[in-house]
Formats: sequence, structure tokens, C-alpha cells
Amino acid sequence: MLCRKFLNNGQAGFTLVELMIVVAIVGILATVALPAYQDYMAKSKFGVALTEVSAGKVGIDTKLIDGETVTKPEEVGLAAADKPTANCKFGANAGPDATSLTCEIMAGPASVKGRTITLTRDKDSGAWRCSAASVPQKLIGPEAVCKGT
Repeated sequence: MLCRKFLNNGQAGFTLVELMIVVAIVGILATVALPAYQDYMAKSKFGVALTEVSAGKVGIDTKLIDGETVTKPEEVGLAAADKPTANCKFGANAGPDATSLTCEIMAGPASVKGRTITLTRDKDSGAWRCSAASVPQKLIGPEAVCKGT
């Protein structure tokens, strides 16, 4: 009677093969998704850092129009070099011959962490140019935004 009761019940649960197939599918999806997620995070961190350092351009332009020089980032409205934000450690230098703003990217994925964004102002035209020599171009976007590697 006891044997008959167990034989009448249908199969319950998943087989080991079915579970292994599900684990394999999840593994394949993770293999594809994780690098894409890292690139997405690096692009986001770079974009935020570029936005933060770009805020200093107006301050530098104002100082140059007034005939002043700049040696510290706090002189143009950015955080002091010894007190970085969550995204940038700033540097600033502006004078009659050379003008630049820098942002060393703080935290974030290894592909952008510790890399430097440099904004350089052309002394004749006043146009700003961006470069991030050690950041892959795919993490920056079009070269018209900023020039990477």
C-alpha cells in the first residue's frame, strides 16, 4: 500500500539536468552583462567628472578678462585641490600664456579611476579643448566632446 501511494504521485520539482541548464544560461548572461555594465559605469563617472571640471571655465574666463591669474581651483569656484569632491581632484592654472583646468577622476571603475581630464583654453580664440589621454575613446563619446585614446 505504501509503495502504491508513492507510485501514483507525479514528478515534483526539477531534475539536476534542468537546474544545470538554468545555471549555465545565467552564467552566459553574466559573462556578457558584466563588461557592458562596467563600461556604462565608467562612461557615467567620466561624464560627471567632465561636467564638474567644466564649471570652472566661466570662472577662468572671468579672471582672464579682469587681467588676473589663477593658481588654485578654488579661485574659479571649484573645490580646493586638497579637498576633492566624490568625482574630481581639481587643478587650475591661468595666465596670459597658458590656461588649463584638470580633474583627476576619483573612485569609479579601474578604466577611469585616477585618470586625468584636461581642459585647455586657446589664448587667441578663447576656445576650450578637452583631452583625456589615458581614457579609452569608447568611454568618452565622440572626439568632439573630448579626445581620448
